[in-house]
Amino acid sequence: MRVLLFIATIGIVFTACKKDKFTSAPQIKYKSLTTNVYDNSTTAVSPGIIFTITDAEGDLGDTATIHIKNLLTGDSLEHPFPNLGVSGKADFKAEVTASIGRLGGCQSSNPIDSIDVMFYELFVVDFAKNKSNTIVTTDPVFQLCR
Repeated sequence: MRVLLFIATIGIVFTACKKDKFTSAPQIKYKSLTTNVYDNSTTAVSPGIIFTITDAEGDLGDTATIHIKNLLTGDSLEHPFPNLGVSGKADFKAEVTASIGRLGGCQSSNPIDSIDVMFYELFVVDFAKNKSNTIVTTDPVFQLCR
């Protein structure tokens, strides 16, 4: 009887601790950067933040937004969520890339031929105005200032 009670208790603990993967508020997880070197004096493509997203309702269509903030400068921007063609699907999961655009703005005291190291934070707001968790890039972006 004791063994059965012990096994039942362990089973309840593991079941209760299991996190639901899909919630009404989007859940995002940082994956990587498309590149980590950026020279905004050229027409080079800016780095993108690659992240995975899950959402129970999949309400990430035209009115959903991606918010990105440069932690060095405090500048931020808002992108419309990309059209992935499968939004509105229950238990939505996708990999998304969001461009940091021109969120550089060299802050070095000597901006001529210097390098700024930047990190970004990002969150998503879905159609129902549910805000996701906030992620921070763990990889730095090196911006060449000229």
